Amino acid sequence: MIGKISGLLEEKSANQALINVNGVSYEIEVPISTSFSLPSVGESAQLFTHFVVREDAQLLYGFRNRQDRDMFRVLIKVNGVGPKLGITILSGLESHLLAECVAQDDVSTLVKLPGIGKKTAERLLIELRDKVKDLLPKDDLASPSSLSPVMSVSIDEEAESALISLGYKPQDAAKAIKANRHESQTLESLIKASLKSLI
Repeated sequence: MIGKISGLLEEKSANQALINVNGVSYEIEVPISTSFSLPSVGESAQLFTHFVVREDAQLLYGFRNRQDRDMFRVLIKVNGVGPKLGITILSGLESHLLAECVAQDDVSTLVKLPGIGKKTAERLLIELRDKVKDLLPKDDLASPSSLSPVMSVSIDEEAESALISLGYKPQDAAKAIKANRHESQTLESLIKASLKSLI
């Protein structure tokens, strides 16, 4: 099991990071919240990881802290929730917000996430109820740093791509971005605002 990776951040996007560890570059799938917390390309980065081995692939998922990784591990044990959906859930709802949803039995917020139907949302609430309260300390999460676009595309295009990769329909993503776009806005704030309007 690969539990943590520390190395040089070579590339990053809204949903992925490439970290070089002693000459070997690891491609790591990350939630948007983790991507926002990463340093600038070329600097040292550290992620808590979860390694998944399938018949057709070996996948590495990364998180900014142990609490996010533990939440992910609890999520993927829920029937019908795989790693991809787990990443989508933690991209749309940070760990403390997901914990609040569970505490308040908030089905309506969960069903707005891509890939979450009413039955899955209800199952999540039931199975997470006794587990999430121990995962998050009171001082929870540090404020994420801003994320600069790493590709030569506009902030709008990068934000739209991030939302589509989470499972939102292209037309819904474009509409949310247009409604929340302001001058001098960072990629991070645009994605966060658009996610709030979609959820």
